[in-house]
Amino acid sequence: MSLATHTTPLISRIISSSVAVANQAGIIIRDIMKKGELGIVEKESAKDLQTEADRAAQQCIITSLNKHFPNITIIGEEGEVESSLASGQVFDASTDTPVNITCPSTLTSLSEEEVVVWVDPLDGTAEYTQGLLDHVTVLIGIASGGKAIGGVIHQPYYNYQNPGSALGRTVWGVVGGEVGGMDMVKPPPGKLIVTTTRSHSSSTVNDAITSVSPTEVLRVGGAGHKVMLLLEGESSCLHLCQPRV
Repeated sequence: MSLATHTTPLISRIISSSVAVANQAGIIIRDIMKKGELGIVEKESAKDLQTEADRAAQQCIITSLNKHFPNITIIGEEGEVESSLASGQVFDASTDTPVNITCPSTLTSLSEEEVVVWVDPLDGTAEYTQGLLDHVTVLIGIASGGKAIGGVIHQPYYNYQNPGSALGRTVWGVVGGEVGGMDMVKPPPGKLIVTTTRSHSSSTVNDAITSVSPTEVLRVGGAGHKVMLLLEGESSCLHLCQPRV
């Protein structure tokens, strides 16, 4: 069934397209790393980096989704960007096989004008530049009425340490519906494993973690990577650092 088939609920079509463009963004991210020309710039500090992969992946995601859903609002983590790889990076998601998504009845009547899509094209940029590739994710969040209703997490380097295995994995979900792309695993019984920030720690973060008396603390990069550890049963809960101001 084509993604343009309007008998399919809008949210199902947006998530299906988001899966396809997130996969394409992952290819862009890997290709730029292979070339070794990361084009690193500092945004607000030495810990807040942007690379050519951030710019090119965001441009691909936003342009591609706008092509199929011209009336949705899309907000990118990197703001207004211009990539040197802009030419030829628009991806036609309708050529991909749609994922099977059951849309909850509460979301079936949404219009494009009611939907906001949030894009973090390369979550874990610092780790990307340091070669900690399992920390890297592509994040696409879908909201309406100020509330999250669905999202996509793509891991461009999933399986990269297993030669011969297919690279990349994409997980998607909708509030009130199912999670696709993986089987969720419960954390180990009798343990409280907290996943938290690797590079933005503070006394506030550390005090919050200490207050729950964890049996183990995993300090890793990227919000998407932390969520994946939670879904995989590698952690019991996560603590994200406070917003930067």
